[in-house]
Amino acid sequence: MEKTILPSPVQYITEKDGTRVEVVLTWEDYQQISITLDEDPDLLPGLNEAELEVLAEGMLSFKKQEHLDELLLRNREGVLTDFEGKELQELLSHIDFLNILKSRTVYTLQHIHSIE
Repeated sequence: MEKTILPSPVQYITEKDGTRVEVVLTWEDYQQISITLDEDPDLLPGLNEAELEVLAEGMLSFKKQEHLDELLLRNREGVLTDFEGKELQELLSHIDFLNILKSRTVYTLQHIHSIE
């Protein structure tokens, strides 16, 4: 299902008879629509610049980071169980996905700044 972003509130320029002929957008609304209309699948539409900045700085939760550190230590010591080995692989995969998302976020921010 495609998501359509409509700026709010919408302002129109109208003819004397009331026919809408143009739409007035805020700059932020224009940027969001520009990203949404772009065919680039790596852009992250629908997030404002502040949300993108926070996402770009995202990291593992404290609890997951602690668990990762424990698993890495056990792995270095050679005492990981099979279950812990699977947990470690899942966490490393999680980190890979987080890094891809962060890269897409930075790319989206660069795209926003290039249309300014």
